[in-house]
Amino acid sequence: METIRRIREHIRVAQNQQKSYADKRRRPLEFQVGDKVFLKVSPTKGIKRFTVQGKLSPRYIGPYEIIEKLNLVPYRLDLPIELEHVHNVFHIFQLKKYISYPSHTIVSEPIEITENLVYEERLVQILDRRIKELRNKQIPLVKVLWTNHTSQEVTWETEEEMKVKYPHLFEVILPNMIKFISFEG
Repeated sequence: METIRRIREHIRVAQNQQKSYADKRRRPLEFQVGDKVFLKVSPTKGIKRFTVQGKLSPRYIGPYEIIEKLNLVPYRLDLPIELEHVHNVFHIFQLKKYISYPSHTIVSEPIEITENLVYEERLVQILDRRIKELRNKQIPLVKVLWTNHTSQEVTWETEEEMKVKYPHLFEVILPNMIKFISFEG
């Protein structure tokens, strides 16, 4: 009995020592209902969840809103339809607080959608013109800015197609661009 008592005492001392190491690094977490949080994708090494896989996958997904605090540790989240197959209660260590910044807000213009759920892209502006040279032919291209897209999402389209669809833009813009291009070349 004395040996068992000493073993239990040694185990208790070792556990207290390890707990003191862990408590120094652990920060107290607590969320309120309505807070936004990120959800950890991989709780343990080598396991991927939420259809997120691969080498360059994000560590957290979200943000999602907390809809219920069940106890000190579990929280219920408001997950989107894509994650309806996932149970919506998570341990506090799987969550990370989301701090909103004004730069995270994306302002979008309303998109006009027809009855059959299709929207039409319209040309806003022709930004540039160039000629792509292949072995036997030259293809004139124009750089096009579309509605509902940013300046980083411009595309190069063939000049013939754009002339057929948008002849009014070529009457005004293109003669000035041809003069500009002829000075360069």
